[in-house]
Amino acid sequence: MELLTVMMQAAESASGLAKAGGAVGAGIAAIAAGIGVGNIGKSALESIARQPEAANEIRANMILAAALVEGVALFGVIAGLLAVVL
Repeated sequence: MELLTVMMQAAESASGLAKAGGAVGAGIAAIAAGIGVGNIGKSALESIARQPEAANEIRANMILAAALVEGVALFGVIAGLLAVVL
């Protein structure tokens, strides 16, 4: 009976650790997305300042890249939150 109790306690602590890891992972994914989109915007503005005639092409590529970064970040946040819930 003692072995069963020890195994249940180990499972509960592992579950708590997984939930904490999921929450931390979701937070890191959100922060990384903010940094990534900020770098994309910074680079796009510098490029437009150097070549104003290419502003439309740069803007379109910037929006596409930012959308891809946000999609990956959303996947990371959802995976982290699922680790917390499940």
